[in-house]
Amino acid sequence: MKIDIINQKNEKAGTIDLPERIFGAKWNADLVHQALMVQLANRREKLAHTKGRGEVSGGGKKPWRQKGTGRARHGSIRSPIWSGGGVSHGPTKEENFKRKINKKMKNLAVFSVLSKKLSDNEIKIIDKFNDNFSKTKDWVNFLKIIHDFKSKALLIPKSSKKSIHQAVSNIKNVDAISPRSLNVHDLLKNKNLVFEKDSIEEINNHYKK
Repeated sequence: MKIDIINQKNEKAGTIDLPERIFGAKWNADLVHQALMVQLANRREKLAHTKGRGEVSGGGKKPWRQKGTGRARHGSIRSPIWSGGGVSHGPTKEENFKRKINKKMKNLAVFSVLSKKLSDNEIKIIDKFNDNFSKTKDWVNFLKIIHDFKSKALLIPKSSKKSIHQAVSNIKNVDAISPRSLNVHDLLKNKNLVFEKDSIEEINNHYKK
């Protein structure tokens, strides 16, 4: 499975043979959806919390005696039926939203998205990202040649180039990710993927069967 390699001037600079098992997988919408839901659930923060009757203040003693007052029996003003009492069945920080998916299924979902994007011509392979680009301005000028900025683009350099992530963080519609950290959410969120040539071999070695 061959695809053209471009240089920094957006000119053809050769071809590369992509791994069939990664970029030639069948589209599996159900598996991709499952992997996405697991990822989003595991990112979910426990924000909502209501106090139960054991957490609200007051209620140290019985509000009134059991019999003889003509009123209903009550044991504590912390009861959920009292104003200011505890909440019954409310959300708490102890809730666990974590979900699981095995590694093989997770990788297959990533392969499915990569293969779909390749078939939709949403993948570019560049021979090399410039190591001398240290400022955001340099990356903007470079990306104008290969990207129109109208849609989101995800840069995937080889993992040793960590400075790229910081350099492009302030550019609109552009993000970067390590080839060892590919995930369904980031691949789907960004329409176009720009791989550095050396990152393909790294992906092939990292995401084994």
